[in-house]
Amino acid sequence: MKRHQVTIIDIARQLNLSKSTVSRALTGHASVKEETRQAVLTLARALDYQRNMLAINLSSSQSKTIGIIVPEFVTSFFPVVIMGAQEIADQAGYTVLICQSNESYETEVANARAMLANRVDGVLVSLTRETRNFDHLAVFQRKAIPLVFFNRICYDIDVPKVVVDDYEGAFKATEHLIQVGKRRIAHLAGPMSLYISRKRLEGYKDALRKHNLPIIDDLIISYDLNLDRAKIYVNYLLDLPEPPDALFAVNDPTALEALKIIKAQGLSVPDQIAVVGFSNDYGSSLIEPGLTTIAQPTRDIGRVAAQLLLEQIDSETTSWKPITRVLKTELIVRGSTVKP
Repeated sequence: MKRHQVTIIDIARQLNLSKSTVSRALTGHASVKEETRQAVLTLARALDYQRNMLAINLSSSQSKTIGIIVPEFVTSFFPVVIMGAQEIADQAGYTVLICQSNESYETEVANARAMLANRVDGVLVSLTRETRNFDHLAVFQRKAIPLVFFNRICYDIDVPKVVVDDYEGAFKATEHLIQVGKRRIAHLAGPMSLYISRKRLEGYKDALRKHNLPIIDDLIISYDLNLDRAKIYVNYLLDLPEPPDALFAVNDPTALEALKIIKAQGLSVPDQIAVVGFSNDYGSSLIEPGLTTIAQPTRDIGRVAAQLLLEQIDSETTSWKPITRVLKTELIVRGSTVKP
């Protein structure tokens, strides 16, 4: 069967009306008689008529769509951020187009091109762990399409950004481990290409310095967030002649993987080794012992990023400002560092 998209022409023919009358009836124009309007709406429902939003949006130079590009859906973090952003977008009458890059730079480039092809009015972006070239995102700025980075950000492009205080969160996590009596604290860091990884490493180091503890290079490992490699690195740390008595992980998935390996080796948590994560993912409170972590205002990240984007969409480019919003974190203490 040949596919046919019902148009106002089909409705006009069946009701013996002009296209303009049908169009006005569908948009609730006051000049159309109520009897005619009801007849048009009834037939439109019967024919499953859908308004051609592409044509309408092209005529208004707006798609009423915003794009969101995220690096992964493995954890609960990015879905919750999207929920926050979509809440704001819905209130403003915008549809959300979501792309997931699967931590691949090439896929992120393709996603950016797809956003351009779909004529989005603006884009929210969190970078992949592989992204070091930003030309595919600078295109949006050159075309005066609003762009906002969140979580994994890029300082090479002068646009608004939404982050949490990664430095402060890492400092609090490390200081908590020191306060519960730990002295050889390892850090499984993220890739140094990511700004959040660098800030969390900096916070970890400064907490050690504040309490006059040595920064031991053998206890610091930067990795690409591939959890298969996390297993290797945790085993390496545990097999050191002087193994760590605590581990601060760059994120909760890394910390949860570490806990599995630690327990498999028969070590006592938190007595022999304590563990702290970062992000307060859904599973961090469900394991035994519960994971001590740094909670982020995840939904608020999405809300704030979407609001910044909509403010740009609704204003002249000359008034755009590359402001950075920094949200606070909270230490959540559970059984991986303190016995109940």
